[in-house]
Amino acid sequence: MKYYLIAGEASGDLHASNLMKAIKVKDSEAEFRFWGGDLMQNVGGTLVKHYRELAFMGFVEVIFNLKTILKNISVCKKDIATFQPDVILFIDYPGFNFRIAKWAKEEGYKTHYYISPQIWAWKENRIKAIKRDIDKMYVILPFEKDFYEEKHQFPVHFVGHPLLDAIEQRNEIDFDAFVSQNKLSQKPIIALLPGSRKQEISKMLKTMLKMVDKFPDYQFVIAGAPSQDREFYTPFIQQKNVFLLLNKTYDLLSVASAALVTSGTATLETALFNIPEVVCYKGSTVSYEIAKRIIKLNYISLVNLIMNREVVKELIQHEFNAKNLEKELHKILGESHRKVLLQDYKLLKEKLGGSGASKKTAQLIIDNIR
Repeated sequence: MKYYLIAGEASGDLHASNLMKAIKVKDSEAEFRFWGGDLMQNVGGTLVKHYRELAFMGFVEVIFNLKTILKNISVCKKDIATFQPDVILFIDYPGFNFRIAKWAKEEGYKTHYYISPQIWAWKENRIKAIKRDIDKMYVILPFEKDFYEEKHQFPVHFVGHPLLDAIEQRNEIDFDAFVSQNKLSQKPIIALLPGSRKQEISKMLKTMLKMVDKFPDYQFVIAGAPSQDREFYTPFIQQKNVFLLLNKTYDLLSVASAALVTSGTATLETALFNIPEVVCYKGSTVSYEIAKRIIKLNYISLVNLIMNREVVKELIQHEFNAKNLEKELHKILGESHRKVLLQDYKLLKEKLGGSGASKKTAQLIIDNIR
């Protein structure tokens, strides 16, 4: 059967690639065409456009790039019409995917959504579009099933979180071998995960790197985003004790002592690796002021949202400064705080429902379209 997938960022590329692998196990004739990234391309099929050409961050940035976004939407519709898939699989990325889904439903295509857009955080009125345009929804956070079914009477499948699969499948990393292979020092590692888009990386690293001189007994290793090349990071790795690793985030988290993490999927990934973390976020003033007025959540990190309490510290906007960051980093490097965090992380994993998300979703998709 023919599958058309649309993923617009690094996390979507990861989860879509694992879903594609699971589909291939159950459908040996599977034919893939997709918008995504290198991981999806490694599975096989035809890459139409890479997500690095699609990532625009914040309200202001979207407005400035509206012409490009509208052109991409037009290209996508024409490509789907040419390919004639048995099903379209939307992977998060709601701003783009909702527009395609509306058209696709009107054209008679089967529309399945894997990894629900976070309408429980903002734009809850998008439930109308979901009910109208989406045939099947596969959710990965435990509270999303109640949100859709009890609050909005829209049936969904809770399949568990695919990050559990991605992390469980990895081999154990030896610290000494890791630092030797990557030409790092023998000092314990503080991982820096500043995000994936140029704007946020520049903004976040400027403050994160102020910790280097304050913690001389550690080395600071930046997790380079797959969407950026090495040259982009060159200005940030001039200090002593600062290193860059590209496309090795999971390996880095396997051996880190602590992490400073920009809000997003990475906050959950870090927790699932049992790494104490401080969650950081600072956007443009305009985007932040708009978001503050329309997003009705007590927390911004997935860890705290799932646990429904503050497990990891969040430093947001004006609170994200060198003084606060130093204080919180000292705290998470302490053994007593680490023990508390690890216990909370254990409870977090239990709430996520166990492994097998990709396999469950693949089976549900195939059963439906057959």
